Amino acid sequence: MNTTTSAGLGQLHAVQVLDDGTGCGVGAHVSSLARGLVARGVEVTVCGPVRAESAHQFTKEGIGFRTVEFGGSTSARDEAAALAVLRYVSGSAGVVHAHGLRAGVLASLALRRLRSRRRRVPLVVTLHGGVAAPEPGRRLLALVERRVIHTADLVLGASSDLVGWARAMGARDARLSPVAAPQPPATGQDAVLVRRRVRAELGVGSRPLLLTVGSLVPRQRFTELLDAARDWRELDPRPLLVVVGEGEELGRLQQRIDAEGLPVRLLGRRDDVPDLLTAADAVVLSGGWEGRSLIVQEALRGGTPLVSTAVGGVPELVGDAAVLVPDGDTAALARAVAGLVTDPARRAALAELGRVQATTWPNEDDTVTQVLSVYDELTQARVR
Repeated sequence: MNTTTSAGLGQLHAVQVLDDGTGCGVGAHVSSLARGLVARGVEVTVCGPVRAESAHQFTKEGIGFRTVEFGGSTSARDEAAALAVLRYVSGSAGVVHAHGLRAGVLASLALRRLRSRRRRVPLVVTLHGGVAAPEPGRRLLALVERRVIHTADLVLGASSDLVGWARAMGARDARLSPVAAPQPPATGQDAVLVRRRVRAELGVGSRPLLLTVGSLVPRQRFTELLDAARDWRELDPRPLLVVVGEGEELGRLQQRIDAEGLPVRLLGRRDDVPDLLTAADAVVLSGGWEGRSLIVQEALRGGTPLVSTAVGGVPELVGDAAVLVPDGDTAALARAVAGLVTDPARRAALAELGRVQATTWPNEDDTVTQVLSVYDELTQARVR
């Protein structure tokens, strides 16, 4: 569904751009941000793939939506059409905000023609995820990404390491912009009922239930997580690890789970992650990079203990409220999880530490306030 409206006189029109490879966490952030901006009188148009509208129902929230398919497995024709749509929508924009580098590339191309006509529309690029090294085969893309970072009016980073990377790449202005997580899962009696229902649906019984969430792609290191799961087979009771996510490694991971009899179940895409968090005894992350991870925030806010590799923005996000292990140390990951699932007192202590740590994070309203102040700053500078 495609909907747009014309901004009223004096009303800011902010265009949000998502690419087809954007993860569900980024989509949730854009949905939260868009709703908050609309509530403050900003006209918002989201340009993104059809699945983003299906997942977040932007139009039902009074948010304009235009379909643009690019990134991922999209064709050259799709991307040409996406560029044309974004050029049209940006014609009435006061600011364009791209989420991720690929979205930034498309947005910068769309704005180039407007800027050549001496209509200066500010471009904001938010970095949510890890930035791949310029390996053979992607050096040209790395150069394009660097150009986007250099030409953006402002780069926002979800974690401090991303801000540092943007500055090293020549960003004219780069700032930290923490991405707030949605509200925590059910608590109290509701949580008891949710936990009982979900565990019954999964058939887990009294076994420890572990949860991980992420795209099934190499950088998430699910191979190493399966290595760790091999050791958990010796525990009594044996934990069950459930994996939420889709991606190119689905078939290969399932083959290995079946061949080795690993206590792991691939659930695919799910819309009930908060309920799964409530049912889980711990969240486990093995990725080689995490920014300001939404699943980390959701876990700690909801009191679900976390074991994670100490990568990216995770250490500054969790402080002492999680068990962190070195990146790539599968044995340490396996030991940390085994120690946690066999120690209820430790899990309870981490649950409380997580809730306390969560009170130090900005909420969704804080995030909207910061972004809106950035938009005001950039649009006022343009007028002057």
